[in-house]
Amino acid sequence: MRAVIAILTLALMGLSIFMLEVDRARVSITPLAVEGDTPATLYLREGTERAPVVVIAHGFAGSRQLMEPFALVLAQTGYVVASFDFEGHGRNPQPMSGDVEAIEGTTRLLMMETGRVAQAALAHPRADGRLAYLGHSMASDIVVRQTMDTPPGDAVIGVSMFSLAVSEDAPQNLLVITGAWEGMLAEAALDAVRLADPQAQIGQTVGDPSAGTGRRAVLAPGVEHVGVLYSTVSLAEARDWLDAVFGRESTAEIPWRGGWIMLLLVATCALGWPLARALPGSPPMRPDALPTRAFLIVALVPAILVPLMLAPFDVRLLPVLVADYLALHLGLYGALTLVALGYTGQLRQQFTLRVLWVALAVAFFGIVILGGVLDRYVASFFPHPGRATVIAALALGAVPFLLGDGLLTQGGRAPFWRVLVVRLAFLASLGLAVALNFERLFFLLIILPVIVLFFLLFGTLSGWVGRRTGLPAAGGIGLGLVLAWALGVTFPMFGT
Repeated sequence: MRAVIAILTLALMGLSIFMLEVDRARVSITPLAVEGDTPATLYLREGTERAPVVVIAHGFAGSRQLMEPFALVLAQTGYVVASFDFEGHGRNPQPMSGDVEAIEGTTRLLMMETGRVAQAALAHPRADGRLAYLGHSMASDIVVRQTMDTPPGDAVIGVSMFSLAVSEDAPQNLLVITGAWEGMLAEAALDAVRLADPQAQIGQTVGDPSAGTGRRAVLAPGVEHVGVLYSTVSLAEARDWLDAVFGRESTAEIPWRGGWIMLLLVATCALGWPLARALPGSPPMRPDALPTRAFLIVALVPAILVPLMLAPFDVRLLPVLVADYLALHLGLYGALTLVALGYTGQLRQQFTLRVLWVALAVAFFGIVILGGVLDRYVASFFPHPGRATVIAALALGAVPFLLGDGLLTQGGRAPFWRVLVVRLAFLASLGLAVALNFERLFFLLIILPVIVLFFLLFGTLSGWVGRRTGLPAAGGIGLGLVLAWALGVTFPMFGT
């Protein structure tokens, strides 16, 4: 069975990679030189015809890779497409700066960076002088404002848009794309169109895109804030809007890129099962499970104590938003859990030489193999050197936290209700921390989906490793390193 699953997962991974690479091979993907340190990529279809430029900007905690579905579709259509990493994001070594609450602060700096990318793309020999902007989430406000600045845009597409800069007649040729599951953002999309026409409805175009007065809002069915970037409806609407603005026509089928990426990620994670089964097995080196009362005390007390203990302190040691607090929260949470587990005898025989190399094997799988897939097709996962200190600091917290998590859940052998209690208690602990200091820790809410996804994917892998080796600590240590890496490359860098 192990061999069968390994062959099947490798075959599915190979098929997915082949289909994704065929999609990429249709366009030339090269670096774009931009004034300053901004890393940017130019997507260009082979040929000699000149075409409008489309500048694509990602959202908060995103990167160029996350926006590649739009970049590839528009480039294959014939547009000159430029995508880039904002300062503080992806592989951009320059941290974000300025006042995040002031338009003339961080927003203005990000607009200036977007403008520099646009100027570089407009200087390309294939650019015909016309320009459009496309931005997701945080960047939707940036591109709406930038299209009315220098260089001005002939059209703008806001994906999951929120912007107070939209008025009755500005910006020109505005398309708003929102996921049907995005709640208030879906209402905001309709409000933006109704500024121009109070009777407008979702899916209705008002004004004339060819005359600069077009406005339209659409909902991509069945998707949320990230899924909207992969929806074929989103991609087709963006392409068709730009064609209407620039007098072009495209009929090619939109590729199923999101589906292939999902299949690749599932197959890559599933590969962890035969790899875990290949590890040397041994009798479980763990004590009996904690009695229910003792388990609940160990699982719930840190969840309540940690946010209360850290609430009076405002620690700002790392150049990354809330990462210093998160490292402390994880570390203290893990320390309290491990002290309690040590008192009850749950740490016996867990720290052997075999634990170390199994943990490193787990970390290698999560960071190099799965991380390589993510970096190539989803989002930036291999950072610039400036993030090394952030990852190291997060590891000091993430490793003890997930070590305690692995031992409490007995390396995947605990009843499901116990696993659920452990995981929900930590999520509730982060929620309590935010409630106690909402202004300072608001950005923690952004990583909650990342934590949930991590528990779902890597918690399963930890169970495979723990059940095979009888070493819950091995999965906990290895996945602690993976979590530190994942968070360390996700948080935007922020300077003074």
